[in-house]
Amino acid sequence: MRTIPTCVFSDSAPPALSDGHAVDRFVQIASLTKVVTGTALARMAASGVLALNDPVERWLPAAPTTGITLLHLARHTSGLPRLPPGRLSRRDPYAAFDRSSLDRLLPELDTLATRPPGQEEEYSNLGYAVLGAALTVAAGTTYEDLVAKYVLRPLDITEMTADPDPDRRLPIPGLFGRPRRPWTMNGAILPAGGLWATPRAAADLVVRLLVERWLGDPAPGWQTSGPLRWHNGATRHASLFAGAMDDGRWVLIHRLNAAPEDTDRAGIETLKANRTAL
Repeated sequence: MRTIPTCVFSDSAPPALSDGHAVDRFVQIASLTKVVTGTALARMAASGVLALNDPVERWLPAAPTTGITLLHLARHTSGLPRLPPGRLSRRDPYAAFDRSSLDRLLPELDTLATRPPGQEEEYSNLGYAVLGAALTVAAGTTYEDLVAKYVLRPLDITEMTADPDPDRRLPIPGLFGRPRRPWTMNGAILPAGGLWATPRAAADLVVRLLVERWLGDPAPGWQTSGPLRWHNGATRHASLFAGAMDDGRWVLIHRLNAAPEDTDRAGIETLKANRTAL
C-alpha cells in the first residue's frame, strides 16, 4: 500500500499525524503562497506604497497597456492563462521559469490575455508571477523580504521561507524508500506557489488571517464558497487544503503522495465533522 504521510490541524483537536509526517519539518505549501502574496498586496496598499488598482505597467514598464490591475491579478480576473506559454517539464515544470523568462513575457501580456480584465475568473499562476514581480519593484526589495515585512513578522510567523535548511525539510517517500525530489519553485513562480513552511506555521497563517483577523479583513487571494474561505495547493507529490468558516471552524491538511482532490475532500469532511462537535 502506498504511504501517505498526513498532517491535520483543526479547531477541535490537537494536530493529528500519520505515516511519518511532522509538524516541525518544512514542506512545500504550494498555492497557499498566493494567500501570502495577496496579503502583502493589501498591506502595501494600506501603507500607501501602491494602490490596488494600479495598472501592471506602472510597476513593470515593459508591460503594454492592457487594463490589467494588481487587484485583477490577485483575484484571478486578469484574463491571463493559468500557466506560462510553452511546454513545461512534467518532472520539474517551473525550474526554467526564472525572472528573465518572465521579463521576456511582459511585452506580450496583451496577446497572452484570453479575455478583457475584470470579466471572468480564471485561476492563473502566471498572473501571480506577474503580481509578485510588480510587488518587488514597488517595495524595492526581494519577494521574501517584502513578505517578511508586510505579512510574516506582523503575524509572528518565523517558519516560512522560500529556501529552508535542507536538513529541516520533510522528505517525500518514494520507491524503495528513496526520497522524491521536490519541484523547483524559487524563480519567477515563487509568489504563486514557492513558499515552504512547517505545518504548524501554515496553521498559524490560517488562524491569524481568517479566524483571529490579526491583519483585518482577509485579503484577495483566498477563494470563497458561501461561508467558507479556503485555498488549496499541490505540487507533484504534496498537496494541501486550508480554510475557515465564518463561525470560526478551521482546518489545515497537508499530505504527501496523495491525490490533491482527496486532500480537498478530507479538508471539507473535517470541517463538516467539526460542525457536529460544536
